[in-house]
Amino acid sequence: MFATLKTQSPAWLQAWFVEFTLLVQVVLILVAAFLLRWLLRRLITRVSRRYDLPIEITVSARRIAGFVLGFGTLLLVLERFGVSGSVLWTAFTGFAAVAAVAFFAAWSVLTNLFCALLLLITRPFRLHDHIELLEGGDRPGLRGQVVDMNLIYVTLQETHAEGGDSVLRIPNSLFFQRSTRRWKGEPVAVALPPPGDRRPSPPAQGGGGGSIGFP
Repeated sequence: MFATLKTQSPAWLQAWFVEFTLLVQVVLILVAAFLLRWLLRRLITRVSRRYDLPIEITVSARRIAGFVLGFGTLLLVLERFGVSGSVLWTAFTGFAAVAAVAFFAAWSVLTNLFCALLLLITRPFRLHDHIELLEGGDRPGLRGQVVDMNLIYVTLQETHAEGGDSVLRIPNSLFFQRSTRRWKGEPVAVALPPPGDRRPSPPAQGGGGGSIGFP
C-alpha cells in the first residue's frame, strides 16, 4: 500500500516519503496503545465493580497494565526507528538486575544505620562491656569485649585460652535478630575446639549477667 502511495504521490513528497511513512506508523502505534489502555481501564473497572474488589487491587492492576502497555509501545516505536527489540530487552534486564543489587546493598546499609541508632537509644551494652551474641539454645555464640561501635559494625575483641587476641566485627542489625548476654565482669576465655571436633565449647564461667532478648 505504501509503495502504491509513493508512486502516486507528487515528486516533492517522494523525497520525504520515508519520514512521512515512519511518522504515520508511530502515530498509529500511539493511537492503538491509547485505545487499548482505555479499554483495559474500563475492563478492570467493570471487573472490580462486579466482584467488589478492594480499591488497592484495582489501582495495582491499572498500574501494572499501564506499565506493560507503555513498555510494549516504547519497544514498538523504537523498533520503527531501527532499534532492535532484543537489544533493548537485554539492556532493560541488565539495568533491572543492577538496580536490584544496588537497592539490596543500600537497604542493608540503611538497616545497619537504623539499628545503630536503636542501639544508641536502648543501650543494651556499652563500650568495654563483655558480651556474647547467642546462637540459640546452649550453643556458644560470638563473644568478646566491645572495643568500638560505629554506624555499621560493633567490634569485639576476642581473647583465646591458647593465647592471642582477634577482632570480630558484627553488623548492627544482627543484635536485633539474636539474644545478647552481657557479663558484669570479665569472663574466662574459652578454649577453641580442635579441628574437626564440632562439639560446642564449655560455657563461660564468670559474672552472672542476665540475658537481654531482642525480637
